Amino acid sequence: MLSKAQISLITSLQHKKFRKQHGLFVVEGIKSVTEFLSSAYDVHALFYTANVTTKVVKIPHNIKSYELTDNEFSKISQLKSPQGILALVRLPKEKTPEQLDFANQFTLVLDDVQDPGNLGTIIRTAEWFGFKHIVCSAGTVDAYNPKVVQATMGSLSRTQIHYTDLESFIRTVRLPVFGALLDGTSIYETRWGKEGLILMGNEGNGISEKLLDLIDHAVTIPRTGQAESLNVAVATTIFCNEIARMNFI
Repeated sequence: MLSKAQISLITSLQHKKFRKQHGLFVVEGIKSVTEFLSSAYDVHALFYTANVTTKVVKIPHNIKSYELTDNEFSKISQLKSPQGILALVRLPKEKTPEQLDFANQFTLVLDDVQDPGNLGTIIRTAEWFGFKHIVCSAGTVDAYNPKVVQATMGSLSRTQIHYTDLESFIRTVRLPVFGALLDGTSIYETRWGKEGLILMGNEGNGISEKLLDLIDHAVTIPRTGQAESLNVAVATTIFCNEIARMNFI
């Protein structure tokens, strides 16, 4: 039986304020929940319908779980086509990026990326190409927003996301900064080396003025058509692919 208190809690987690207050976020869907169950994240509770147990999800005995009717589940699901399973997962303990070592690797740095779908796609792309960390400005959409979580298709469970003041972070880390700009050296002619920060800007405004002076290498994706710009998630994918390609040669 699903209580009103449970419905209220789960629906409140659509908002960042309540995610922080309760220390929980929502993961929904068979693939995503399965990924988090096998990750280092602490799954607090599971809500599922009877038919899910006949599929690929095995409900662990050590996690609080609640079997719901389809009608009950529809009251907590945010998907247009609910898959019958939802998890409440504890937010990870925050680590400041300054406490971590970013040397000898490339790290994505996101300056006020606003769209949940874009961030989710970037997280999924980062994992595909082996990027371990993504450092975000305070103005970037919350990685634990349900729409972001859904878009990552489980990749969030294995990618470390950090939020900080980017200007301070870049000055502290002291790694080469490659900025995605419309005017710069072609991405295919850039000398990447073996480490650095890949700075991607906001969907509408690009990289903020205060960060432009911190860029060591302006990098552009050559345009052959007439489009004015690329979607930030698409551009990030091209950057990740090129860096991975060059480091495999």
